[in-house]
Parts: sequence; structure tokens; C-alpha cells
Amino acid sequence: MMKKQFFTLMIMIASVAFISSCSNNDDDVNSATCTDGIQNGDETGIDCGGSSCQPCSANSTLEGDVTGNVTLDASIEYQLTAAYVVRNGGSLTIPAGTTIKATGGTSAYIAVAQGGKIYVQGTADKPVVMTSSDATPVAGNWGGLVVCGKAPTNVGSTATSEVADLTYGGTVSNDNSGSIRYLRIEYTGANFTPEKEFNGLSLFGVGAGTTLEYVQSFEGGDDGIEFFGGTVNGKYLVSTNSGDDSIDFADGWNGTGEYWYISGSAKAGIEGSNNGDNGNATPVTNATIRNISIVGPVTEGALYFKEGGGNFNVDNLYIAGVNLGVKVKSSDAEAGARIEANALVMTNVQFANNASGFSFTDYAGSNQDFIQEGIATGAGSGAAAPSWAAGWTRGLSNSGVTTENLAGTVSGNVTLNASIEYKLTSSFVVKDGGSLTIPAGTVIKATGGTSAYIAVSQGGKIFIEGTSTNPVVMTSSDASPAAGNWGGLVVCGKAPTNVGSVATSEVADLTYGGNVSNDNSGSIRYLRLEYTGANFTPEKEFNGLSLFGVGSGTTLEYVQSFEGGDDGIEFFGGTVNGKYLVSTNSGDDSIDFADGWNGTGEYWYISGSAKAGIEGSNNGDNGNATPVTNATIKNVTIVGPVTEGALYFKEGGGNFNIDNVYIDGVNLGVKVKSTDVEAGARIEANALIMTNIQFVNKLSGFKTTDYTGINLGFIMEGTATGAGNGSALPTWAAGWTRF
Repeated sequence: MMKKQFFTLMIMIASVAFISSCSNNDDDVNSATCTDGIQNGDETGIDCGGSSCQPCSANSTLEGDVTGNVTLDASIEYQLTAAYVVRNGGSLTIPAGTTIKATGGTSAYIAVAQGGKIYVQGTADKPVVMTSSDATPVAGNWGGLVVCGKAPTNVGSTATSEVADLTYGGTVSNDNSGSIRYLRIEYTGANFTPEKEFNGLSLFGVGAGTTLEYVQSFEGGDDGIEFFGGTVNGKYLVSTNSGDDSIDFADGWNGTGEYWYISGSAKAGIEGSNNGDNGNATPVTNATIRNISIVGPVTEGALYFKEGGGNFNVDNLYIAGVNLGVKVKSSDAEAGARIEANALVMTNVQFANNASGFSFTDYAGSNQDFIQEGIATGAGSGAAAPSWAAGWTRGLSNSGVTTENLAGTVSGNVTLNASIEYKLTSSFVVKDGGSLTIPAGTVIKATGGTSAYIAVSQGGKIFIEGTSTNPVVMTSSDASPAAGNWGGLVVCGKAPTNVGSVATSEVADLTYGGNVSNDNSGSIRYLRLEYTGANFTPEKEFNGLSLFGVGSGTTLEYVQSFEGGDDGIEFFGGTVNGKYLVSTNSGDDSIDFADGWNGTGEYWYISGSAKAGIEGSNNGDNGNATPVTNATIKNVTIVGPVTEGALYFKEGGGNFNIDNVYIDGVNLGVKVKSTDVEAGARIEANALIMTNIQFVNKLSGFKTTDYTGINLGFIMEGTATGAGNGSALPTWAAGWTRF
């Protein structure tokens, strides 16, 4: 028994020793030795590569087929001398910082066949670079990168790729060809014929299971990046100086593209088509494109909607320096039919630095509304290179633009840039919940007559942040500007009026009024409005500044209307107060208030009124409407001539308390129509009180008033300073106004 136990113990000891020995040997095998003649640890070759050993002196030439799993070594600069094709079942991994230099024209390219996979593992500071080996590289030095998948297209159940002669297409929408991140492809685009060329990156039927992010094509001879059908999405793509289109999709591509930065397109910024042989082929191209910047010039439009186009939903598109927004051939019947069916929808499209001869589109069909302008950031920074492109791209400009279009609507928080001159080409409306901030020194130039105006809806806010030395200026873009060149500024609030619980503004067709006396529509300070007053009819015109039911929570100070076609500034009800206001050479009244306005006006400087200096009324339809206009006016200068009095007390007038008014060069102080029964009744009831009124330089035929009632004592003359300096320009108006 003792012998048997001893024998068993000896076997156990031997087993432990053997296991321990095996374990030690495994550690040796799993560690890079760099000296044992065996590839072990993280060595990429025998005793070389990896984290510990010297770089491998292995063959750095890339050519032939990849059928297994191959990982390149970032420490090696590879030479691509011929076709290098990842076959079905194979995989190619390219780590961050790897550089591949190609030579050989059309014979040099990297391709991934159906069933193969590529893993480009660049980073923002260490991108993978595929480039030319030429000492003086140019576009077309080599082919490019070609990936073929099994996702659907509309060119047949399967097809053969235009370059690399590989099969692509199928029914596997979520097909996975690997992952491509942080890749820069340079000097691609070698061509067999002018009609058969490599792109920087060609994606044939690539599926949605594939990751495609942070890719730049730089100086390519043909398209930068092209999607031939498939369902792969493309995010953070850059195409710079392409010899044809920058980014192209066709053949039933069904995907999303977002954050694309495009510059230097020889033809179109983006070319989107359905099928070159059959514009109605199915599945139809279905593209969602958003957050895109296209920086011109271009020769075939920022977007070329081509060969049947497809169903495109495009949003937040910033386009700079182009002469054409959207190109559509007149002979492309299928593309035209889709536009008429609203299959092309473009929202929040902003144009900047428009080139000579600019047109939104050359499409001549009935539907001209598929482009909806608005404020856009594009790829992130407008025309400038976006922050996400920093570090791994090349050849991008960080300079912005000098002009931008303003049109559309504002629903978020938008701040303009004082270094940019804005072109107001149509309506620009701040919607409920939106805000528009305009910093000091900003200039907005308008064109378009009644169609060009800025408006603030109920619930929206505008913040005009001018200063006495850097006012905000809204003016005409005409070379020889004149009154009525454009609309003006319209603000609508929720404060009470006497035209109903709510109403629709005479211009801009916005709702205004309510019961929120302290409603806040923002702040307007140091603003000069020039050449406003475009008119629909003689009875329907824009003012320089129209305030519809604006509440007392709104700040209104230091505003000038200059050379307006209608009234300079008009209050339609509301409770907002107006201080330091200037109206110069208005085509109607200089400052007008009506419809139950209940507010205070002080320090107003008025000159060159075509009609009345100030027109104050209650309600044009009912002189006794309530709430009755209730105005406190003080420290005002009115410099004539006028044709309807320094003050026109009209349409029931209201309750006016007026003090310290300096009136120079008029023939009539206060006008009151003899037929205005309600106005007369209020004068007789002492509802119009005017104290410290000084008249100077009275014109021939001067009258203090043409009112013929009993109470002629409502005007009490005295010494006045008016807006501060008699008839001379007051000090507070210096620096930001013009005359």
C-alpha cells in the first residue's frame, strides 16, 4: 500500500513539473523575442516589426490577390505597382499612419471584391494615405480605391464594375465590406478613355453594413467619390479639386450622406442621378443629403440633377462662389417629372459669394419652389473648412466668404457675422421660438421689391446689437438706390391692439395682437433702414420699420429710417416704447402710430416728411375702437416742409400728451379733418394736450391748426429744445445716422 501511494505521488509531481514547463514555453512563444528565428508575440515578420523589434525588411510591394487575412505595417512605406485585390473571404487591414505610394496609371489600384473586406484604421492625427509615388504628382497618376459589394443597384441583378472588372450588386442591403475611416486618397483618376476613368473612391453596390467615414479625395482626375447603387452611408467626406464631379451617386443608391465638404469641382459639386440608360429604372435613387458645403467655382451647378435624378431630400446646404445652384437638362424628361412631383426637396439652402450671372437653377418647368432658402452652416463652418476635417486632410482653405444670401425662415438661434455682407433676396422670417442676432457693423443689402423683407413672427425674437460707431445697416443693393427698392423690417408681437383679438399684418401676412402687454420681441438698438417702402398698391406698402402689436418687453432705441417710400416708422397698436428715433425723407408720414398704441415716444428727430411729421390715430374703421390710442410724446423735433401738418390728429386720434416739441419750417402745426367727428370730440374733451411747443421759420400761410372747433387752446406754445438741439441734429444721433 505504501509503495502504491509513493508511486502516485511521484506521478503527480512529474505532471505539475511538465505543466509548469509547458506554461513557461507558452510565455516564450507569446512574447516577441526579436532573436529566436520565429515570428512570435506581435512581430509582423520573423524577428522584426511589432512594438519591440526592428522594422521588417520584408517586401514593401503591394500587388496580386489577398485571399487570407493581411495586416500592413505602418512603419513600412508601401509601393503599389499593380492591381492589389482583396478576394472573397480575404481581408486587408491598414493601420493608422500607413502610407501607400502608387505608380502605374490604370494598372495600379486597390480593389475589394464581393465577400472581401477592407479595414482602413486611420485616425485624425494619423490618417492612412494612398498617394502617387511621382516626384511631382498630378491628378491621374494611378487608379484609386474600388470596393464592390452585394447590395442592390438598378443596373441589373449583378453587374461588372467600370474599373477593376469585378462583379457587384445583389440583394444584401446590409452587406458588409469592412470599415474605412480617416483615409486620404491623392492624385487618382487614371483613365483608359475619356469615358472610362477611375474615381478616387468607387463604391459599387456597397452595403449599409460597411462603415464609411472621414475620407478625402484630393486632386483626383475624375470624380472624387462615387456611389454606384448600394446602400452604404457616407459621413464626413471631403472632395478637393476633382477633375469631374466632386461626389457622385447614381444607379439606385439608397443612402444618407452628411457632413460633406466639397471644393474645386471641375464640373458639378454633387451629381445625383438615377440611371444613365433608363431614368425610370428601379430601385430609384433615394438620397438623404444634409450638412453639406459646396465651394465653387463649378461649371455644371452645385447640384446636377441628372438622368432621372431620383428622390432627393437635401437640407442645410451652404453654397459659395457658384454661378448656378441646380442644373437640370431640358431634355431630361424623367428628372423634370420628378421635380414636378416634388421628389427633389431642398431646404435651408444658403448661397454666398454668388458668381457673375448667378441663377438658382436652369430648370424651366412649373415647379420653381424646390429650392427653399434659409440659414445654413453646411458642413459646419459655411464655406470655411469644418473643424472635423482638421489634421487629416490637405489643401483646404479656412477662409470664409465675403457675402451670403439671406432668405427663408429662422426656427433656431441664428447669429449673423459682421464681417460678411448679406444679400436679402426674398423674405427672411424669424418664426415662433427662433431668434436672430445681428451684431454691430453688419450690413444687409436687399433686392427684390416687395418680396424682400425681414420679419419677426409672434414668439420670435430679433436682437440688433449696433453701436453709435458701428450701426447695423439694412439698405438697398441697387447701384443707384431709391426709396421703395425693398420692403423693410416687420415685427409682430402679442400685445393688445384695437383691431380685434388677433389680426394679420398688412405686409408679411403674419398674425399679431393679443393680451400680453409686456410681450418681448427682442431688442433693436442702433439700426439704420434705407430705401424701404416697396408697395403692392398705393394703399398697401411697407414702412421702414413696422411694429404690429409689439409689447413693452421689447427694446426700441436708436433707429433711423432714411429715404423710405412710405412711413418711416409705424406702430400698429401694441405697448412698445420708442426712444431716440430718426425719420428722414419719408415718402408718407415720418412716424405713425395707430390702432390703440399705448406707449411713450421720446427724443424723435424728424425731417423731410412728404405728408405729416407725426400721424397719430385711433382706428381707421372706428374712431372709438378700444383700447383707445394713448400716447405720451416728448422731446421731439420736426423739420419741414410737411403737407399734412407737423402732427396729423386722425381717425379718432386718441389720448395724446405731448411736450417739448420744436417745429421748424412748416405751414401747419396740427391737422384735423373737419369730418373726423371722433377726433373733434376728443379735442373738445381735452384728450389732446400739447405743451411747450415752439414754431420757428414759419412758412407762408402758416396756421397753428386747421381745427375749427371751440377748443383752440390745446396747443400751448413755449420754449422748446425738441430732440435736444432744436432743429439741428441732436448729439445722440451723431455717428450712426445719415442725411
